[in-house]
Amino acid sequence: MTDITADPGRDRPRSASPTLHDVARHAGVSLATASRVLNGSTRKVAESYGDRVRSSAELLGYSANLSAQATAKGTSAIIALLVADIADPYFGLLASGVAHGADEAGLVVTIAITERDAEREIRLVRALRGQRPRGLILAASRRAETTDPRLKHELDALTAGGGRIVTVGPGGGDFPAVLIDNRGGARALGVALAARGYRSAIVLGALEGVRTSDDRIEGFSEGFRSGGGDISRVIRGGFDREGGTSAMDEALAGGVAPGAVVFGISDVIALGAVSAIRKAGREVGADIAVAGFDDIPTGKDVTPALTTVHVPLTQVGHEALRAVLDDSWVSGETIILEVLLRESTPQR
Repeated sequence: MTDITADPGRDRPRSASPTLHDVARHAGVSLATASRVLNGSTRKVAESYGDRVRSSAELLGYSANLSAQATAKGTSAIIALLVADIADPYFGLLASGVAHGADEAGLVVTIAITERDAEREIRLVRALRGQRPRGLILAASRRAETTDPRLKHELDALTAGGGRIVTVGPGGGDFPAVLIDNRGGARALGVALAARGYRSAIVLGALEGVRTSDDRIEGFSEGFRSGGGDISRVIRGGFDREGGTSAMDEALAGGVAPGAVVFGISDVIALGAVSAIRKAGREVGADIAVAGFDDIPTGKDVTPALTTVHVPLTQVGHEALRAVLDDSWVSGETIILEVLLRESTPQR
């Protein structure tokens, strides 16, 4: 019987990290059995052995050598996730879905932030490629133009090494994509606001060429005009709260008549617009209505609560992770969104 209180490090320097051999000896199992339990083998191990191995690994402070695993398997137990801005709740919720799915699969998520900078994105993919990730999820907002050939080179090299690439939204070339119906959701919002009696709208979006923003602007414009409304201005700027505040300041400087509705192409932009409206001494809702997109938690907490389009972001993240791990996964139907009418856009 193995004495689990014995010092497993008596045959090695105390400064050395515990090895898989140490865990196997401590648990009283073969090296192959310990490896199957801790390195994610598909071969089944008796539950009693598995419990002993995991208990010994925890007691000894053993952690798997990801580099060695990557060398042996071709890829490591890492999922790389690229987002534009982790401070944006949109990406935070999406990352949560990826992380929960990875945890269920026994994988680790590495998150990198592109800040919507093409050069930075290339550098990050190159660096992440060195980790030999099992998969790379590109969730940063894609631009409409063709992918930079340097980025394509890095992505092709990653797939050649056994990694799988999945994009969230369009613009990822030939890679599998989890698609969100941004245009359809925005169109439905435009129709709903026109039905509430709004006839003049100002749209606050990101710079031209960002696919998510462009699709939402086009969809909203189609829906609002189909209901008898008019888009008086489209103001483009940053894809963050400060961008929404700045764009709304510009709109207010040009004059905004009572009864108009402002559509921010994300809740974060819309909340920036709310701040600017209040700072100008105007009232949100009864005076100037505001709507957003994404349904981040903060939108429910502000007063008045923000009208928006619900995007199931944690579900999107989980689906992207599934697309990485399941070889049989193919791009399915676009994820359908839901309009949520709240107090920030009262009936006219």
